[in-house]
Amino acid sequence: MPNKVEEFNAYRSKMNEKLLADNNKLIKRIFNLDTNAYMAGALDVKTKELLGLVASAVLRCDDCVKYHLESSKKAGANKEEVMETLGIATLVGGTIVVPHLRRAYEFWEDLEANDA
Repeated sequence: MPNKVEEFNAYRSKMNEKLLADNNKLIKRIFNLDTNAYMAGALDVKTKELLGLVASAVLRCDDCVKYHLESSKKAGANKEEVMETLGIATLVGGTIVVPHLRRAYEFWEDLEANDA
């Protein structure tokens, strides 16, 4: 059975390398800004990742949701915190977010299974 978390991370890494190797100054600056935005500051990393998860779910970006789920987990978020965050995202985004909520829940299960 394929490991969805590893597949996602491998694809993301491969394509990020290709994008950055193209040496486009604007893309490099956007990537850098994104990286720096999620570093600890007035808000801790876990809070920022959970905020990113809400925005990603509301914007219905499944790749972004996966990224923020994994980053939230690495920053110490637990299932209860993630589900509350996804609940807020669904409230804000409306029922159109529900399919993304399903996929987010499935990916969280995959993340937990990788810890086992």
